[in-house]
Amino acid sequence: MPRATTVLAACRATVSALGRRTPARVSVLLPVHDRLRSVAATGAGQISSSVTPGVGTAGRVYASGKTETASPVPADGDHLPLPPGVTAQICSPIVDASGCPVGVLDLAWTDPVDLAQWRATVEQIAGRLGVRIGQLGGPALESRSERTLRHATALTSAVTERELSTAATEAARDITGFSAAILVLTRSRGLWVGPATIPLSGLEARIRAGLADGGQPALERLNGWAHRYGPAYSVTDPGAPPITDHEPLIAAGVGTLVSVPIGPADTGGVLLVAKEQRIAPDSSTVNLVELIATQTWTCLDRLGSLAKLHELASSDPLTGLRHHGPFGERIAAATPGRTALLAIDVDDFKIVNDTYGHQVGDQVLVDLARALEAALRQGDELYRIGGDEFVAVIEVARPEEAVGIAERLADAARRIDRTISVGVALRHDGEPPELTLRRADEALYGVKRDGRDGVRLAPV
Repeated sequence: MPRATTVLAACRATVSALGRRTPARVSVLLPVHDRLRSVAATGAGQISSSVTPGVGTAGRVYASGKTETASPVPADGDHLPLPPGVTAQICSPIVDASGCPVGVLDLAWTDPVDLAQWRATVEQIAGRLGVRIGQLGGPALESRSERTLRHATALTSAVTERELSTAATEAARDITGFSAAILVLTRSRGLWVGPATIPLSGLEARIRAGLADGGQPALERLNGWAHRYGPAYSVTDPGAPPITDHEPLIAAGVGTLVSVPIGPADTGGVLLVAKEQRIAPDSSTVNLVELIATQTWTCLDRLGSLAKLHELASSDPLTGLRHHGPFGERIAAATPGRTALLAIDVDDFKIVNDTYGHQVGDQVLVDLARALEAALRQGDELYRIGGDEFVAVIEVARPEEAVGIAERLADAARRIDRTISVGVALRHDGEPPELTLRRADEALYGVKRDGRDGVRLAPV
């Protein structure tokens, strides 16, 4: 053990030495990410390679810092799976010089053994191993390839753009060891800086503030630079003129920057990873960030495709309005006394179809849908639930407000030389949403009977 130059070598030396002196199955488990994992073991039986801290004998010993012995070994679900015939077990924490657990040393016997005699020996060896692990820099960590695969899985598992942006920046920071990672993406209104991972490092906060001050021009320069030159790293040289496109980053205190494009220049973005110190990253670091960026774009593209499919599945193909499925979900969440349903029917629409044909009728519906949408307020929702039948779902403070919105819709229809009949109903406390819609329809039919082109409020 004293001659070991790595944590893994020290663990293997310990297991080998114990294996020569006892027939016990010996294993060393160290924390890797969020699990205890077996890094060295003897025996051909089942070796538990992954343990949750606090669960099972090894997990409890790691969490408590106290040795556990058992003879016979309980055959309950809280203990780790052991090879057949195991009759005795000693599990001791591996502690560093400060007494903090950094792993577990576990021995299991199938032959009779004096646990009292072995306990002191196992605890002494575990203590020595803990000191040596500390001298070698701490518990063994994941390899870069293992870490990259773990982050790739997290990216693939993201179900929203926010989750994906957070996973991408966390991956970039973890893999490079840099303190700041920023994802810049193209959106319909321009480039957008992805959500921040809380808490922010000081450098990351300064970069985000600098990009916000620079606005779209600063983001466009960074995005353009990355797509023009490809994956690269830059080290600030006080004696050399700065790269103009990187001025907001340099002003924020960036000493080293890895810049990797994501997707096409007009629809993708750029992943920026930075630290204050001036170093030259090795090529593998840039390559791994490029892998993360590529995976990020693949996942972004997948989320975009799924969003489009969902929109197609929940929208009326003619008008683009949402239809029956989303409408049912919306009215089910209607607030009694606050949510109003506006049932809308196009007057004399059958005459239009019969006289001018369905193509003209379809255009009437499209034009009317656009006019009604424009007349609604921010947050109001319009659905097409039948051939010439629409429903608006709005939130109001009083019935008169709902009637006023309905009048606006009627005026909007008149401005494109059409008329509509509108029935208005506020959901009552305890009333099924289907009944609210029926009352709105009844009010609408009242307008039809009175000559069309009007608004009526259902009895409160």
